[in-house]
Amino acid sequence: MEYEFRNLTIDRSESRNAVRKLLTDYAEYQGWELARLRKDRTGKRTVVLRRKIIRMRATL
Repeated sequence: MEYEFRNLTIDRSESRNAVRKLLTDYAEYQGWELARLRKDRTGKRTVVLRRKIIRMRATL
């Protein structure tokens, strides 16, 4: 299975609810799923989203 990845960096000033809404919108409207979320010592969040690549095959 092949995946497409998208990396997001979210500043520490964003609230937890704002981040939740952002990630929910990516999932609901664009088909992304959360692959990894890391929070460093400064509070900056690094998010990795992924979604399946669907390849169309010709049918004969």
